Amino acid sequence: MVFVTSIAAALAVALSLSPMAVFGHPGEKYGKREALEEMGNAVVVSRMNARALEACQNSPAVKARKERALERRAETFARLRRERNIENAPWLHRRDAAALQKWAAMTHNKTGSVDFSKETPSKEIFGSNTSCVLTPDNANGPYFVYQEHIRSDVVEDTVGVPLHLELQFIDVQTCEPAVGILVDTWSCNATGAYSGVSARGEGGLGTTFLRGVQQVDADGVVNFDTIFPGHYQGRATHQHLIAHVGSEVLPNGTYTGGRVAHLSQLFFDQALRDTIEATAPYNTNNITKTTNLADWFTGYAATPDYDPFPNYVMLGRDLADGLFVWAELGLNTSSNWDHYAPYASTWKEGGGYDNPDFDFWAVASPPPTHG
Repeated sequence: MVFVTSIAAALAVALSLSPMAVFGHPGEKYGKREALEEMGNAVVVSRMNARALEACQNSPAVKARKERALERRAETFARLRRERNIENAPWLHRRDAAALQKWAAMTHNKTGSVDFSKETPSKEIFGSNTSCVLTPDNANGPYFVYQEHIRSDVVEDTVGVPLHLELQFIDVQTCEPAVGILVDTWSCNATGAYSGVSARGEGGLGTTFLRGVQQVDADGVVNFDTIFPGHYQGRATHQHLIAHVGSEVLPNGTYTGGRVAHLSQLFFDQALRDTIEATAPYNTNNITKTTNLADWFTGYAATPDYDPFPNYVMLGRDLADGLFVWAELGLNTSSNWDHYAPYASTWKEGGGYDNPDFDFWAVASPPPTHG
């Protein structure tokens, strides 16, 4: 899914208003030629890496990795249903998201079943959404917290639709799993507030909900238990991701150092969003909703080769049973995007502290490898 039309239109308007527009961060000025060159560079980078990855798709190692991924996702799906005592309940796959809108008109709490069974091949259900292409980097946003907890369950006391997130990272230079990286993820709660930051309306420096870091396994995989994110002013529902290379895990269960090799955002099907936001506590959020098409940053997240919407399965017939969401992301572990990922604050025991050198302009612009 590519939403570049609105982005290109907005950029054209901005460029037409001034012969010398300001983009990126203070001190950098771009004219029309420079802006178009940056857009072209992003496309070239993406397509070059996509071709490199596609060239190795038939290697025995890649085929074996894909088979392991199918088996792993099928096992995770079955485990999550067992843990919820819904092994025999109907469930919904993303491919029927159009039907989800129809069911949403009938009830806000239940969805129908689909024609998948225990005999359905795993590859029909649990395949990758991207065919392992370079994942575009995106703007980081202003609420990244440095040195967060290394943990897989980030829910704490937040209320919302349970979401089990599986991410697999592939190094585009080798076509092999990106081992040794730390994956940082965070999102707002059902009513649009972030933890760990002091900005007005957010959770505060002493909170840590919906934030966590995990080290990938030998297949480049991490898993998080969180909730489906809410929304806030001007943004579509999204999940933030950062991949750290060379970080050190500390005895207190956090990390330090390293560099940011990838930063992106996952987005979610509009039909799924509409259904979930009609349920409590999401429906208590009075902030105006922004559609995926209207969000500036969805255009950065997509290319002709990469779909920023992860695959998902509803674990049961009721949203309260939760979602299993997965995505495969390609990154260049040699990249260094630290400039684009300044942190708003740092976590510490008893409460974090603000970053006095926080650069707001940097977090609002993506690296040149955006979509």
